[in-house]
Amino acid sequence: MKIATLAVSPTAFLHLKGPDGQLLYDDGKPVGIDLYGPGSDEAAAIESAQSARTIKRMQDNDMKIAVPSVETQREETTADLVAYTAAFRHLEHDGPDGQPLVGNHLAAAIYSDPKFGWVKPQVMKFVADWGKFMPGSPIS
Repeated sequence: MKIATLAVSPTAFLHLKGPDGQLLYDDGKPVGIDLYGPGSDEAAAIESAQSARTIKRMQDNDMKIAVPSVETQREETTADLVAYTAAFRHLEHDGPDGQPLVGNHLAAAIYSDPKFGWVKPQVMKFVADWGKFMPGSPIS
């Protein structure tokens, strides 16, 4: 067997489900997120940042395990999910000024808003599944 046939892609598409569990479409096109996978450079950078945060917390707490506040956990999770996000497809959200958000601003607005809390678990589960990043894997 040639192991190269099992190499994963750096990104894959997550077809989002709404809070009711139904797949989302916009004019027949799947609504979702292109995400960096566990084998990507982006995922490695996220893991490094997570480790650095943990070490800093321990150093700041006399080398004892320290649990961050709920607010800090939310901020860190949002930052990690923004970093996992390569692009959104067929999904729009306006900022407070009424202008459409794009890129990291769009990602941060979605991941940090509790009204869209149903998106986070889908993204977290997806990026942890190496199989989703196999070439030719079905849209999930």
